[in-house]
Amino acid sequence: MSLGISIYSSMAALGGTGVWTYFQHSNFAGKCIVIALLFFSLLAWTVMIGKYLELSRLRDLNRNLEKRLSEVLSILNIERPFWQNVRGPYADLMRAAVHAYYRIDSGRASKAARIGHVENALQRVVARAAITYEGKMVLLGSIVTGAPFLGLLGTVWGVMDAFGNIALKSTASIQMLAPGVSGALLTTVAALLVAIPSVFGYNFLLTQTKIAITEVENFASSLADRIEIEAIEVEDSAGAEPLTLES
Repeated sequence: MSLGISIYSSMAALGGTGVWTYFQHSNFAGKCIVIALLFFSLLAWTVMIGKYLELSRLRDLNRNLEKRLSEVLSILNIERPFWQNVRGPYADLMRAAVHAYYRIDSGRASKAARIGHVENALQRVVARAAITYEGKMVLLGSIVTGAPFLGLLGTVWGVMDAFGNIALKSTASIQMLAPGVSGALLTTVAALLVAIPSVFGYNFLLTQTKIAITEVENFASSLADRIEIEAIEVEDSAGAEPLTLES
């Protein structure tokens, strides 16, 4: 307790306390680290807000397409106006599936081959969608992991310099040590201010990303099933014998 009072008294004697005062008392390395952490904080908030808006936009696009798709009787016979202003991962899946189905001539390939072609196309689009959803999450995770270590580096470096300066003087006192220690501890505080919001945002966005990828995979699976059912119905209707009335 008395040590804390002594540090506070020495800082007040040197011009008061505050973040700017602590920053001025930091060594060159500490100041560089604090400025870097400030940049990483702005970057993390930009990534988190942008990622949240991106996930919300993609979710709305998927829901709108799913709503419109519920009114469609046949995916394989969708008319051209339906594709106007249709975007999003679900739209990419539908385009890839329909294109893959009609890419192979029905006269030269069996139904199973065409369905397999559709499933392969859907897998590729799902993989691309997963990359889109997971975009920038690595950057945010790196900030979450790296910020505390930067703060620790600045603190250790600052304390080392503070004790090194004391060792070069003939006399030592808490008043001489306090400014350097306070400046060194500022890097830890700055690192925690970066890491704490970032880790909460990262965990939230990671959960939302996993949910979105699962929804895309489920939609791709249901889309493949629906196309297969429609293909069977078309094949059965084409191969059925016409009914005749007996006189």
